[in-house]
Amino acid sequence: MPVQTMLDVTMNGTRLDQLRALAQVLAKSIDEGDENHSMAQITRQYRETIAEISVLEEMQDDGDELGEILG
Repeated sequence: MPVQTMLDVTMNGTRLDQLRALAQVLAKSIDEGDENHSMAQITRQYRETIAEISVLEEMQDDGDELGEILG
């Protein structure tokens, strides 16, 4: 699967796709020690993002109608 930019995912992806792409961007910043941002801010946003991904995935797994709409 080709790597998509955040713009591509934002324009064409589902909410879950967008969050997964964001998680990858944040993880890369954490791994590389992005000096332009506070590590505490990046890790907090990463935790919030993966928590939201988990919620949406669980909603999809449960066959939840809202999960289908958001996913």
